[in-house]
Amino acid sequence: MTSNQAKLVQPLRIADARNAVRHVFIRDYMVDCSIGIHSHEKEHDQRVRINLDLAVWEGETPINDDIRNVICYEHLAKSIERIVGEGHINLVETLAEKITAMCLEEDCVYSARVRVEKLDILSNAKSVGVEIERFNSQV
Repeated sequence: MTSNQAKLVQPLRIADARNAVRHVFIRDYMVDCSIGIHSHEKEHDQRVRINLDLAVWEGETPINDDIRNVICYEHLAKSIERIVGEGHINLVETLAEKITAMCLEEDCVYSARVRVEKLDILSNAKSVGVEIERFNSQV
């Protein structure tokens, strides 16, 4: 990465009152997942930590303390479990893309940042993984 490219990398500021954007997140969601390219990784599930950061357009409908007017965390978590339960995935990048695509199915989600970490891979590292961000072209 050149120094000019490094200057372009900025921390994500998701919540934005001026643009009616709410930050919805799930932190440190733990799942057991069949993931990896090596034969020993295909024999046993691995611990994976997932973090979601969603920029959600608030819209004009008031929340009114009604779950139908917001993104449901339980729905997101169950959808992650469904994706993981579909079968073996070779790459953390693939899992991140699948989760991101699921998040962007919601019309009000402007962007999704997803981090997927494998926790038990390198003995001298807390985790390894990938973080991606995608935008909803429909919003």
